[in-house]
Amino acid sequence: MNRRQFMRFSLVTTTMLTIGGTAWVSVEPQVAPLDIDSIITLLDKVMISHPVANGEWDVAQILQHCAQSVEYSMLGYPQHKSDLFKVTLGSLAFAVFESKRKMSHSLSEPIPGAASLDKQLLLNTSHNLTNAYARFKQSLIDFRAYDGVLAPHFAYGALTKKQYELAHGMHFMDHLLEVELR
Repeated sequence: MNRRQFMRFSLVTTTMLTIGGTAWVSVEPQVAPLDIDSIITLLDKVMISHPVANGEWDVAQILQHCAQSVEYSMLGYPQHKSDLFKVTLGSLAFAVFESKRKMSHSLSEPIPGAASLDKQLLLNTSHNLTNAYARFKQSLIDFRAYDGVLAPHFAYGALTKKQYELAHGMHFMDHLLEVELR
């Protein structure tokens, strides 16, 4: 790529990112509470509504994935982005998510280095869905009671308990975009 092509590509890319970022940031934030008690209440409502996923993951996988995230916030994430990423793009992304109270991420991408989702729960039976639900709910209850040092997030870096609470709520809400309630 010559200098002229690089400059043109850089200008177009910067313009597109600026326009897209400005449009996304200008959207009004969600006002639904995203504390642990509200997440548990929402989770309970989802489960009595016969949820069906319409993305790559089924509901049991989604709930396991969300449980992993909550558990790792207390125990430590298995893999991290670089420190440079966390203090630049990672913290900027979380600041935008926090201000909008809404997260957007790949809904079928596992947490880096996370244990594989339990294959026994992937058979999509009501029993397995109940187990995934129980694991996620217990992780939220454990997080609410946790008073130890929280592990840095693999992408966002150090978060307070309140920020983690919000992150877990936004994370679950984002995954619910691929869940239909019947």
